[in-house]
Amino acid sequence: MAMTRTIELRTAIPGPRSQEILERKLRSVANAKTIALPVVAAEARGATITDVDGNVLIDFTGGVGCLNVGHAHPRVVEAVQEQVARFMHTDFTVVPYELYVTLAERLLERAPFSGPGKAAFFNAGTEAVENAVKFARLYTRRPAVIAFEGAFHGRTLLSMTLTSKPHPYKAGMGPLAPEIYRAPFPQDYRGAGWATAFEELERLFATQVAAEQVAAIVIEPVQGEGGFIPAPQPYMRALRALCDEHGIVLIVDEVQTGFARTGKLFAIEHYGVEPDLITLAKSIAGGLPLSGVLGKAEIMDAAHDGAVGGTYVGNPVALAAALAVLDVIEDEDLCDRASAIGETIRARMLAWQERFAAIGDVRGLGAMLAIDLVRDRATKQPAPELAQRVVEAATERGLLLLKAGIHSNCIRVLCPLVISDAELEEALEVWEESLAVGAT
Repeated sequence: MAMTRTIELRTAIPGPRSQEILERKLRSVANAKTIALPVVAAEARGATITDVDGNVLIDFTGGVGCLNVGHAHPRVVEAVQEQVARFMHTDFTVVPYELYVTLAERLLERAPFSGPGKAAFFNAGTEAVENAVKFARLYTRRPAVIAFEGAFHGRTLLSMTLTSKPHPYKAGMGPLAPEIYRAPFPQDYRGAGWATAFEELERLFATQVAAEQVAAIVIEPVQGEGGFIPAPQPYMRALRALCDEHGIVLIVDEVQTGFARTGKLFAIEHYGVEPDLITLAKSIAGGLPLSGVLGKAEIMDAAHDGAVGGTYVGNPVALAAALAVLDVIEDEDLCDRASAIGETIRARMLAWQERFAAIGDVRGLGAMLAIDLVRDRATKQPAPELAQRVVEAATERGLLLLKAGIHSNCIRVLCPLVISDAELEEALEVWEESLAVGAT
């Protein structure tokens, strides 16, 4: 491996101080809050995290996709500090503030749909999804919602029902929300091709729910937790036409795909298809809790007074961060940077696929890429135990990776888009070495 430039390991991972804190965590924090990577953060900058033992690690998890502009970007930090010193809370619907209006205007300028639009802000991605469904139901006066196999839309009741994966997200937590129907997600590698998947979606109208009862179809342009699976272009076009034919609201969930991750501000821009509503969160505010729904004004305005809200929604500190995030994305050309990062990583992943028979598929869009690990390329049987070994080997060597996929057999890239070329090269070398270790 090339000489380490960024990663600095002063102790084994986890170090003694991290171990001590994690032992305290076991005694004081609910067991459900399991830890994916046994590294306790002390500080973070750009694409690196320094742990409490002084180890410097490269971060490919990005706070599960929240840090497209990196850890503690100076412009975001400055905006947050400035706003904290002014005021931290009023509740926008009690005493409003300009930040909320300004962010709405700026996002609507970039919104991937034509005609008048409106915005509403919330705290988390799950709230954005739940409220998007409220807008759709109030606009259409219909109850049903269609989601997809492999989908992840959040963990509160309605969004948890829309989420596909039973373990760990849903098992034992029923009864779930009614009037949710599920269609296969199109995927060439493992599952149905786009035409077959679309026929199955249309079949729902004959076998499960009448089209005139469907308020919305909710789809991720690239499935996130499902394994970084991009929706095929023709499927998205056919889906748009189907929604138009039946008066169904098309909700595009960009919680993980948004804010330059795929090489466009919003992933749906790759498709030439207009959503009716779009949900945003994660990287919108550089790691602070903020989410939003952008949508066509007639749909957004169908909600009656007080129909959506919440005490903290559209928090002014998070809004200040979000405005700074947009500045950084635009001024540092992070959409182009994401495309360049994606080209570099994809080329390496394809080379790994030549070397390692366990890599069944390489896929994604822009810098949103993953490898799909299998026990056998012919059967495509998922290899979650191999994915875990690779993640552990990478952690020991100073690279933080995250798994994905309904079988937890994929390893995904969510690195900050401000990562330097040298850091990126170093991280990919560590990942390759970890694949070699895990695959033997």
